[in-house]
Amino acid sequence: MAPVLEVSGLQTHFFTFGGARVVKAVDGVSFSLGDGETLGLVGESGSGKTTTCLSIVGLLPRAARIVGGRVLFEGDELTRMSQRELRRVRGRRIAVMLQDPMASLNPLFTIFRQVAEPAFFHQQMRGRTLRARVQQLLKAVRIPSPEWRMRDYPHQMSGGMRQRIVGAIALAGGPKLVIADEPTTNLDVTIQAQYLDLLKDIQRETGVALIFVTHNLGIVAKMCDRVAVMYAGKIIEQASVRELFDDPKHPYTRALLGSVPKLGSKEPLYSIAGQPPNPASLPPGCPFHPRCREALPRCASVDPPDFHLGDGSVARCWLLDDAVARP
Repeated sequence: MAPVLEVSGLQTHFFTFGGARVVKAVDGVSFSLGDGETLGLVGESGSGKTTTCLSIVGLLPRAARIVGGRVLFEGDELTRMSQRELRRVRGRRIAVMLQDPMASLNPLFTIFRQVAEPAFFHQQMRGRTLRARVQQLLKAVRIPSPEWRMRDYPHQMSGGMRQRIVGAIALAGGPKLVIADEPTTNLDVTIQAQYLDLLKDIQRETGVALIFVTHNLGIVAKMCDRVAVMYAGKIIEQASVRELFDDPKHPYTRALLGSVPKLGSKEPLYSIAGQPPNPASLPPGCPFHPRCREALPRCASVDPPDFHLGDGSVARCWLLDDAVARP
């Protein structure tokens, strides 16, 4: 079966005024996503996760431009579409849930109007049918008394309820793919767990595919089928959740997992030395080598290729050169 989404060699660069400097925010990213599958994008801030997602739906700022690669969604090449064509895709076929719900919700409009808008424009619902659809969506995301709460405004909702409203808006157009960019960052632990359970329930009922961007590896273990670890605009390791947690191949992945607190452990947490590189002036060779405790001499001069491993995982590290053959 063909994947719902296939990203191949995606390159998104930011250009300063006059083009004097180029920031390679996304540099050759490739992955695919099947029906009902969840892919986790993880990595430190500035690794290119959000820019990758915004590139897929064409919501880049003016200074950014896709300079290479392809984004195939259900057979359609999104990078070649105009903004007018992409507006028919966004909301109807691909929905985006942003990190801060208050940045997504308009304080001047009622909850009904904001949830109804995608169904109105993309599914041509009107009148009682539209009203029933909004109530159904609010009920699906577990908003109590939806027939009354849809008259409220965002400021009358708690943080957890606002996040669920954003989820209802994302589902209103009937998308095949939802991109969730750190949707649980502003939620406390209890509400976060409830929200994640809700997303899984909705995914099982609708079969929607999900890209989940997060810093929290515990969420990855709970939510995702596969994981792509990003660093300096590249995917440096990609594997199933079980394989990545049981046998991480890249030193950066091992460092991320080592920095997660373990219940009952008295050992000090692993600390990654230094800071992520400036994407405007990346070091030569592997971008992680200045912080890597296992770096080889050639890591400082030659960027490693993708090594495809026998278990289906892929990693970019010279430590794997003797263990596997390059494709």
